[in-house]
Amino acid sequence: MAKYLVIVESPTKVRTIKKFLGNNYEIAASQGHVRDLPKSSLGIDVDGDYDPTYITIRGKGDILSELRKDVKKADKVFLATDPDREGEAISWHLAAALKLEDKDIHRITFNEITKTAVKAALASPRKIDMNLVNAQQTRRMLDRMVGYMISPLLWKKVKKGLSAGRVQSAVLNMICEREAEIASFVPEEYWTLEAEFLEEGLKKSFAAKYCGTDSAKVSSASKEEMTAISEALKNADFKVVSVKEGERVKKAPLPFTTSTMQQEATKKLNFATFKTMKVAQQLYEGVEIKGRGATGLITYLRTDSTRVADEAAEAAKKYITDNYGEEFVKTRTSENKAKAGVQDAHEAIRPTDITLHPSLLKDSLSRDEFRLYQLIWNRFAASQMADAVFKTRKVVIGAGEYRFELSGSVNTFMGFLNVYTDDEDKEEKNQAAQRLGTDSKIELVSLSPEQHFTQAPPHYNEASLVKLMEEKGIGRPSTYAPTIGTLLTRHYLLRENKNLYVTELGDIVNQLMNQSFETIVDPEFTANFENLLDLVGDGQMEWKDVLRNFYPDLKTAVDRAEKELEKIEIKDEVSDVICEKCGRNMVIKLGPHGKFLACPGFPECRNTQTFLEKIGVPCPKCGADIVVRKTKKGRRFYGCINSPDCDFMSWQRPKN
Repeated sequence: MAKYLVIVESPTKVRTIKKFLGNNYEIAASQGHVRDLPKSSLGIDVDGDYDPTYITIRGKGDILSELRKDVKKADKVFLATDPDREGEAISWHLAAALKLEDKDIHRITFNEITKTAVKAALASPRKIDMNLVNAQQTRRMLDRMVGYMISPLLWKKVKKGLSAGRVQSAVLNMICEREAEIASFVPEEYWTLEAEFLEEGLKKSFAAKYCGTDSAKVSSASKEEMTAISEALKNADFKVVSVKEGERVKKAPLPFTTSTMQQEATKKLNFATFKTMKVAQQLYEGVEIKGRGATGLITYLRTDSTRVADEAAEAAKKYITDNYGEEFVKTRTSENKAKAGVQDAHEAIRPTDITLHPSLLKDSLSRDEFRLYQLIWNRFAASQMADAVFKTRKVVIGAGEYRFELSGSVNTFMGFLNVYTDDEDKEEKNQAAQRLGTDSKIELVSLSPEQHFTQAPPHYNEASLVKLMEEKGIGRPSTYAPTIGTLLTRHYLLRENKNLYVTELGDIVNQLMNQSFETIVDPEFTANFENLLDLVGDGQMEWKDVLRNFYPDLKTAVDRAEKELEKIEIKDEVSDVICEKCGRNMVIKLGPHGKFLACPGFPECRNTQTFLEKIGVPCPKCGADIVVRKTKKGRRFYGCINSPDCDFMSWQRPKN
């Protein structure tokens, strides 16, 4: 019997795939990348023709040795790494490291880890797509050039441990621009007017908003104008001028892409983007399900396509018909057009089997796995269901030329709202709006001018930042979470109450990048490179041409910055904590795991302490300071600085 070897990336995939195939199949894992550019040097022949130098990644020697033994025993080798550019490049590196001849290379891909998908892939292997490999090589080499040429400059001019990146620098610049916009924002005053009315025969009043005159719609004005209108109307007779009924259709949402999954997981589950991708990876590779064994529950998690396979759409149609009724099945036949730049290689993110309702898996999944799977299942089911329908009613009340409005809506057909809702999807019954007619008798109770101020644009959070990156075409689905993670790890950003804020260090790095590398931080420039990589991946552009056009300009900019940029000293913040060894005030420093206290007398005094952030609230038990602490798993809580002598703790931020 012939022996076949299937090489995947992770041990989890090994367990999931093993149960689909017979004993003549051996499944092995490369455990990710096996070769990369060397860490000790640029690894690119910039003086020649930009040929990369690849070496075996440290720690992968033993894995490759075992894989070589498996290859010798096999009659055929299938390379089954992820179905994207990076996965294609890993297969190419594996083929080189394992010394596979071209005739021995059988590349297979599957968008979901199911028996049907895996067997279909094995039945139709192909050669490695060198266009995709070269697109990934180009991305890796561009990022290496930016990182290895600009980062050392930041070390010299600012401090050790800083980094610059082709994508991260553009994203940091956008966040800094938003922070500057917020800082320079000047609120403008405006006033609105609300009227309270009472309908004849009823005791409960209702409110309506001023909307202008019968000839001009105006919802806000100055204080003087609203006061004058109030004076003119305080003794006026009001009546219902018109009632307009209509219908509002709320379209079913599209199934998840990587970006929209990250956004919704942040908003609904309070997941950081990194956590979302980690949990989604587990669901994709396979989870132990009672009675089923290791099962891949969702399709591939790195995608910017909303396309759904015909088989999945048919399965969803049957499930919805059986469980909700035929009228709840989506009736729209038009396909959503792919946006420019979308790589439509694989589908949207969806459950591999829609009959596996989240409630059936709750006992087999961790809390995080269950919540994310439920979100993905609900979103996909909703995308295949009929639109929701609302009956709307708008009532216009008038006195003379002045007009007030109130409106409401009532859901008349739930459609997809049976499984997936947002706050904006909720009906607004507004009993008065549903009840009033042109023959209703009403009288004015009061008029209330209200002062408002225009609001500054909000700070970015992870969800809105991912949305912006997608809109601007910066990075690709696989880079959103790592980019945000790098900016947080480097302490260019900090996360507080879900919002992202630029630190002093981040602001300084951004200023230097703007001063010397204006094109690198330009979102359009970075997005244009993504388009070039798409052309390489499609075989429409020579990959080395991208490098040849990029490197000389970068080298010139780096050389100029070396001469022109002045060294910037960032002073450490002085704390009120006294070093018990030498008596100096300790300073706050940033380390790989966050802030810590260090003695400024280094290297004579090497004393360090844990930094405890005080919140300005006394402990209710002993009166000492309350500080922010973290559990072993990283969850924040609030405790007394005198712990363990004082046992006060709270998950909620205490108040004075």
